[in-house]
Amino acid sequence: MRKIVFGFAVTVLVCGMGFGQVTAPAAAPLPSTVSAVSQGGAGKTMLLWPEGAPGALGDEDVDKPTLTVFLPVAPNPTKTGVVVAPGGSYTHLAMEKEGFAFARWLNERGVAAFVLQYRLGPRYHNPVELGDAQRAVRLVRARAAEFGVNPAKIGALGFSAGGHLVSTLETHFDAGDAHATDPIDRVSCRPDFAVLAYPVISMTADYSHGGSRDNLLGENASMDEWKAMSSEFNVRADTPPTFIFSSSTDDTVPPQNSVAFYSALLAAKVPAELHIFEKAPHGVGMDLADPSVGEWTALMLHWMRGNGFLPAGAE
Repeated sequence: MRKIVFGFAVTVLVCGMGFGQVTAPAAAPLPSTVSAVSQGGAGKTMLLWPEGAPGALGDEDVDKPTLTVFLPVAPNPTKTGVVVAPGGSYTHLAMEKEGFAFARWLNERGVAAFVLQYRLGPRYHNPVELGDAQRAVRLVRARAAEFGVNPAKIGALGFSAGGHLVSTLETHFDAGDAHATDPIDRVSCRPDFAVLAYPVISMTADYSHGGSRDNLLGENASMDEWKAMSSEFNVRADTPPTFIFSSSTDDTVPPQNSVAFYSALLAAKVPAELHIFEKAPHGVGMDLADPSVGEWTALMLHWMRGNGFLPAGAE
């Protein structure tokens, strides 16, 4: 069924290698459960800052943001790479369900994936998490030739609080510092496209996810701080094309979050697509077995093709 929201069509589905210094991720990625197409099977994990992350409060694993790199076994036919940010209310990370599993699935479709383990509250607060995500995009872009991707086809995808992180990444970015000592810091941290899965968006509305807000900003943050991290207020004309999905029955992160961001994207004339499924709980991940919400990944691939990030015929 199709509904018209703000003058745009919204689909409502009604239905019941040498990668530098390596360290262990929060949870070891499992081998591919679908086939052996993922290069190395379990991926390779690298530190975002081998010499120590800025603002680190210690030297434990929780103080060391990482990327786990998954490359297709054959040379990347799409030349597209995606930084994946798992969710977890900014206090833990669903690394397998919303990270490694999705990376392996992308590999099977010829897409390189980079799973981000970012720092978390209550130990760390904004802007640390955003800085980790910005560094991840810069790193992939700076080393695009090594990873076999096109530096102009680097997207970011986030689930739940990871979706909020990606939404802030696509509304808070820069072109890099041409005079930086670190060559990674010389390149842009703007993703070329973004995918948000049941995302947290607002920090100010009555449908905000209070846990994510407090873990990111602290319990005593001001309204100005809340608004600065409410992505619906920070869309800019050069925010990248964005695909969003949520569900009407998500009572953890209500779909109003997605609608608010979609509306802001449309107002800024940013290409956007929104899918609201009738029935799905929060945190569904891919859920490919579900006859309704399991279609979101196929819809995302169609959208990526339409925006030039996948070749025709890629499934």
